[in-house]
Amino acid sequence: MAQLQNTPNTSDNQMEALKNYGSYIVSAIVLALAGYFGWTYWQTHHARVDTVAADRFADIQQLSNEVTLASQNPDLEADAKTALSANQSKLNKDIDGLVASHSKTVYAWQALMIKARQQADSNDYKAANETLKQALSIDLKDAGLTAITELRYAQTLLASGDPAAALGILQKEMPDAFDASKQELLGDVYLAQNKKEDAIKAYSNAWEILRKRQESRAVLALKMDSLGINVEPIEPPASLVTAPVTEAPALPTDNASVQASGATNEDTTSKVAASETAATTTQPNLSVPQPATAPASK
Repeated sequence: MAQLQNTPNTSDNQMEALKNYGSYIVSAIVLALAGYFGWTYWQTHHARVDTVAADRFADIQQLSNEVTLASQNPDLEADAKTALSANQSKLNKDIDGLVASHSKTVYAWQALMIKARQQADSNDYKAANETLKQALSIDLKDAGLTAITELRYAQTLLASGDPAAALGILQKEMPDAFDASKQELLGDVYLAQNKKEDAIKAYSNAWEILRKRQESRAVLALKMDSLGINVEPIEPPASLVTAPVTEAPALPTDNASVQASGATNEDTTSKVAASETAATTTQPNLSVPQPATAPASK
């Protein structure tokens, strides 16, 4: 079999090909390495950024809890009121700082929701509206979080005296999980617009949705009752209902009864102790929220 031999022309051709395509090969390798190290840096950088944002939000949440607890105390001394005011200012400053540096993260959204709640608790609904609009501008690609923000925004719009704007928010599509809350809030809006029949329909829709879930809301029941709607109680899931605590049998208390039953004083004392123990150790009934049963409309 004939073997190819390198000739001066062949070597020159190989060198020329290397000159022509070598730069492309090197560029491809460089781009591949750049992409790999760039991706690695992006992951590391964003992991570090998320950690920083999470730590800052944790501090905000702790301070928010302190502010909320202090603001609920009607008997604050002058020094405590001064400290509360300072903490409220610091809370707003910390939230604004977190949002400015991590504006596209879920931590920024959570911080803004805290700020809006604080503003609403202070009856500053105009400021709360602006804060919630800012929260809605964060694209979290999560329909549930968006629905939560929209529902709260509609609530503050209604509280600020703008039911028409609230209705516009509630006409947007939301996940099915929020249907009951949406219908209840629609009822509030219609009631504010003096549309009683629409309010009754929305409240009834909300109650029917809750019935299918076996979930009751006492406040909604009161709203319906105030409009003359006959509210049928919603039975809680059977698994949440415990067996009723049975009372201990009555024990004879006089000597004649004890003797008639053939029991001694020692026996009676043992029975009483056993009954008291049973009454205190029997598992108590779970606190299952019960619907407020409204009387039938007249």
